[in-house]
Amino acid sequence: MARREQARHWRYSELPGVDLLRARYIDKTFLPHTHETFVIAAVTHGVDVFQHSQGKQYAGPGALALINPDTPHTGHAQDAEGWRYGAVYPAAEVVAAIAAETTTLRGTPGFAAPVVEDRYATHLVHQVLRAAEEGNALAADTLLRVAVTRLLRTNGGTLRQRRPATGAGARHAARARAVLEARMADPPSLERLAAELGTGPFALLRAFKDAYGLPPHSWLTDARVRRARRLLEAGTTPAEAAVTVGFTDQPHLNRHFTRIVGVPPGAYRKERLGLTG
Repeated sequence: MARREQARHWRYSELPGVDLLRARYIDKTFLPHTHETFVIAAVTHGVDVFQHSQGKQYAGPGALALINPDTPHTGHAQDAEGWRYGAVYPAAEVVAAIAAETTTLRGTPGFAAPVVEDRYATHLVHQVLRAAEEGNALAADTLLRVAVTRLLRTNGGTLRQRRPATGAGARHAARARAVLEARMADPPSLERLAAELGTGPFALLRAFKDAYGLPPHSWLTDARVRRARRLLEAGTTPAEAAVTVGFTDQPHLNRHFTRIVGVPPGAYRKERLGLTG
């Protein structure tokens, strides 16, 4: 019998500001991307391999992959067996509120190491997911707070704030990002973009990657998927969302969306809108 990949990406109304995921991936390869939220992914089977600013990381059974907001990363299985995990994606505001109440961290809280071995915390994450699936609001909320507190106390730190763009390269990168956001559906080439900003293509490429951790084309794909998510949550169809954000058609959106979010846009929309059948 052929092995199948399975994933569910959803929200539980009693856990505001938190996305939830259960997944078994075999051949899945995640594109370089970021999340606006934290990622707390608890692996139960296989090994999750991901590239991170701190180098290549390996999270096996009993380990957690911990990724701070707006941190570029990838993801794939170590071998043909794939990997299975459950994840919670709490918004920065959710983590900050928990940190303020239960830790002594100051500034913007986050995680220090991208992988930690902690079977109890792994168990807690899966208990959060189970409680959400069962509609047990008290348990889901309690267990989430316990899990986040534990991880912040054992692996917490203060995130560095992004400094205002001061040098010419940083200013060019910020302006390039603004142009790509405004012209997402019809972006200029790297050469044209650089010319508009009064710099060279390679200089802009270096400055942009230094500022945002991704080259402009990868950043644009990530930004398009983020915007598509918001459109889908508002009820826009995948076909309409694809064209609106600049993908050529729905299959183009499907490919990139699935390799960043982990589920197809149709399934994502269905969960967000509470559709059945």
